[in-house]
Amino acid sequence: MKVLTHWRTARDYFFITFGMALYAFGFCGFILPEKVVIGGATGLSTIVYFLTGIPVAITQYAINLTLLAFAYKIVGKQFVVGTIYGATMISVFIGIFQPLFGGIALTSEPFMNVVIGGICAGLGVSIAYTHNGSSGGTDIVAAMVAKHTNVTIGRTMLYTDCIIISSSYFISHQIDLVIYGFVVLCLTSYVADLVVNTNRQAVQFTIFSSKWQEIATAINNEAKRGCTVLSGMGWYSKAEVKVLLVMCRKIEAVTISRIIKSIDPQAFTTQANVNGVYGKGFDELKVKMKAPDHDLIHGVKRPNATPPGTNIPPKI
Repeated sequence: MKVLTHWRTARDYFFITFGMALYAFGFCGFILPEKVVIGGATGLSTIVYFLTGIPVAITQYAINLTLLAFAYKIVGKQFVVGTIYGATMISVFIGIFQPLFGGIALTSEPFMNVVIGGICAGLGVSIAYTHNGSSGGTDIVAAMVAKHTNVTIGRTMLYTDCIIISSSYFISHQIDLVIYGFVVLCLTSYVADLVVNTNRQAVQFTIFSSKWQEIATAINNEAKRGCTVLSGMGWYSKAEVKVLLVMCRKIEAVTISRIIKSIDPQAFTTQANVNGVYGKGFDELKVKMKAPDHDLIHGVKRPNATPPGTNIPPKI
């Protein structure tokens, strides 16, 4: 068990390192040479670099350590440790790549540089996050928000980074560079969501088969997923039928399909993508509960409750 734990930890740190290297490569090789300001701690550090000449890596590391000091109690020790390592690695790699590229982009096409850099940054962030790490910056803020709400990481990054990118106009006074910054932000957010949420995507199967018992048992035993048996009636045949309702992860859909086909190739089956499945075996439903109204009893207003705007005579 200890060997397996150490192996998983080593694998996580390897992928965090790889993700940060990929992020730094995309930023230093494609984005920074175009003088584009992106979001997060990297964007703030870029603004400081343009104003003062302080290397991006130094400012970025200082910002990340400050954010982590505030976020420790919310995101937890494991995330903080992974983020400290990720923040250190991204600062190290940016510190290496920035002078290595010398401010010269790898291609001569500005928009191509922005697209490639945004994809690399999104992949780097998502690889690190799926292995309990982060590049820091607004990723820390996004992790704190995702801890208590259903707002996705990419969407939170999008909201918090807009101000940073927009403020770059007051430095460059070039609207095209601001637009490029938003292009990078959208690409990074989209790629991060695509990679991080891949395992959370769910599929719903609706199965009509005379061999519903065998299919349900096989899904329970082989796919380790539950089935709900619904009673129905075919209106054309006027015969009673049993319908199986199955929820599974998207990556498990092929397994479910193979089970159905192996037992009853003639089964009538529908498959639909589900935006979210919450509950046992899936994701936790995170919503803010509305404050209780003491004038309500099971959703019905108490008979003696005073309606809003009613003047209450003073007690004498």
